[in-house]
Amino acid sequence: MKMTLIYPTWPKLDRQTEFYLPPHGPVCFAATVPAEVDLTFVDENLQTIDFEAPCDLVGLSVMLTCQLPRAFAIAAKYRAKGVPVIFGGIAVMLHAEEVALHADSVFLGETEGRFESVLADFNAGKLKKLYDYMGNHPDMNLIGTARRSILDRELYNYRGVQMLDLVHASRGCRFDCFPCCTGFLGGKVFRARPIDKVIAEMESIQNNRMFIVDNSLAQDRQWLIDLFTAMAPLKKKWVSHPILDDDQVLKLAADAGAWYVYQAVFDTSDLIRNRIKRLKDHGIGVEGTIILGTDDQDADYIKRLVDFLLEVELDVAEFTIMTPFPHSPIRASLEREGRILSNNWIDYTADKVVFQPKRMTPEKLQEMYYYAWDTFYASGGHQLKMGYLFKNVAQREIADGTYHRYNPQRKRQFPRAQAVPLAEQ
Repeated sequence: MKMTLIYPTWPKLDRQTEFYLPPHGPVCFAATVPAEVDLTFVDENLQTIDFEAPCDLVGLSVMLTCQLPRAFAIAAKYRAKGVPVIFGGIAVMLHAEEVALHADSVFLGETEGRFESVLADFNAGKLKKLYDYMGNHPDMNLIGTARRSILDRELYNYRGVQMLDLVHASRGCRFDCFPCCTGFLGGKVFRARPIDKVIAEMESIQNNRMFIVDNSLAQDRQWLIDLFTAMAPLKKKWVSHPILDDDQVLKLAADAGAWYVYQAVFDTSDLIRNRIKRLKDHGIGVEGTIILGTDDQDADYIKRLVDFLLEVELDVAEFTIMTPFPHSPIRASLEREGRILSNNWIDYTADKVVFQPKRMTPEKLQEMYYYAWDTFYASGGHQLKMGYLFKNVAQREIADGTYHRYNPQRKRQFPRAQAVPLAEQ
């Protein structure tokens, strides 16, 4: 049986540097596909789909809402040829009813321990229209090492700089933040993978640089202590979402190779100022993730916020416009208030205004988005600031003997890379 797994393209976040990260959802899914299936993977952000290549089943792995229009177009081409299409992924769970209109089958939830039965139905000519496992989470022991062998490793570099491999150590999040869909997708209970399995997966990754994509590394203090202690001997260098602001945890994170952290900056308080300082004091860089357009913000507030980011010497900043993704708490609030302006999913890229702000016009918020990027990076662009972070990690790798520079065997021409709205990760 031949199966083609496709990760559709989507529009780049305006103002962000071009870069290429290997997608995580497809490699996790691929680990649940039986070895006897001849599986071909296409990352359409970097590769071209060969619609004429023979296949028995097409899988569309869709992470982001703004990928959906392209995913629907891809599905239509295959279905017109008589090739059945099954959809899965985060965006599919958020838009299940709409996706069903474009699919032969829809899989909702996590696939560990479940996809073999889907293939059995397919082989028997009884593929179901819907496989719904939402809220019915598999045993965390079933989560194996992601199948990264499906990736073309040569694609994932930037100007000779080795990019990060993605890995996760837990699922679910107990914080249920207002712009985030994780509570709906993975549940509001922290679910940790067994640490020995996480370490085994990290050891299997040839890349020395990793992105731990867990929604938060601030949910279970003892688990973090155990995880970081076990990670230290690997000498990996890694990026993550927020780490628990605790002296022992931060020291262990730094000792385990914490390189920089995506830290939400939601105000100009001493709490945020001190959190950034404490990370830097431990040698951990900080990339601020700043959502613009919340109800407490007007144009002057955004200007003060950007000034604050410059004052605290944030290493890198990623500005996004608040975006009401389906099943997020903020979506429900804005719908009740009649403030959703657009459901054109191609615009749900976190750099376009699709709702009515409370304290400014949509046009003004769009203007302030560009103001934030341009003002923060006025003394040096995003590429330059990211370059400093990569220089720092290279120096650390040289010091501990793990440095490796990517050396491509041939030149390629790439389209623009894509950014990921954090609320949908």
